[in-house]
Amino acid sequence: MAMPERFLNAGPGLRALTAGLAALLTVLAVAACSHRVETLRLTAPVVLLGEVHDNAVGHRLRLAAFDDLLARGGRPALVLEQFDRSDQAAIDVARARQPAPDAGTLIVEVLAARGAAPQRSGWHWPFYEPFIERALQRGLPIVAANVGRAEARQIMRDGLAAHGFDPAVPQAVLTALAQDIEDSHCGMLDQATASRMALAQVARDQQMARALQAHASAGAVLLAGNGHVRTDTGVPRWLEPATRARSQAIGVLESAADTTPYDQRALVPPQDRPDPCAGMPDLRQATPAAAPEAGPAAAPQ
Repeated sequence: MAMPERFLNAGPGLRALTAGLAALLTVLAVAACSHRVETLRLTAPVVLLGEVHDNAVGHRLRLAAFDDLLARGGRPALVLEQFDRSDQAAIDVARARQPAPDAGTLIVEVLAARGAAPQRSGWHWPFYEPFIERALQRGLPIVAANVGRAEARQIMRDGLAAHGFDPAVPQAVLTALAQDIEDSHCGMLDQATASRMALAQVARDQQMARALQAHASAGAVLLAGNGHVRTDTGVPRWLEPATRARSQAIGVLESAADTTPYDQRALVPPQDRPDPCAGMPDLRQATPAAAPEAGPAAAPQ
């Protein structure tokens, strides 16, 4: 930031004050840029659209991008981390009913079928209702893509192959996932438990990849946490090469300093939230039955 000439000839006190103000303005300008809300444009047939689960601005940004895609004639399958794959039958039953339910009713019915309620499911459903409503209005496929909590715990106990998932996971991927899980639990999780939880994370990534594969020919948009759409350890690495070449993995991030690999990134202001480490239970040496699974309750990724 250039200073007017009259300040260059001023005394040292005024020059110091002016330099300090200039530095402050520069910091504020950089901060504003790093937290700007960007415009997203979904351009690939298969889009992996990341999120920080509780960031309201990020969800609005994604919805605007989804609306733009629909306005341009896109008819993608809506693939959701928020529904477990065991929910698919209930989704299909609800959609077949006449008159068809609205998004809020569908969510309640699907969760009731698995014995859950929206407020106890771990998701803030008002963020996802608009996406589901648009899919219902346009007759788009709604695809349940997650692995449920009970199944995740079984995978942690039995391993990937026992539940139909590919066990050929590079050790570097498992190590990176386990470290991320440890970090998200604020040091209240031992390495052995984090390593078991990494298996559940891999199963979720593989299941989401399968859901995208099934709808890739007509187009698909996945809504999932940023951790799932990262290109090194997440869903993209499990896509078939031809589908990966037609895909776009987008991280919707709160910090410009985040170096996680994505095909594209968008920055949004950080969401105000309580300290996620406050009150975190001590899960060190937890058994598979007692341990949590990676998901929205673990961290706002």
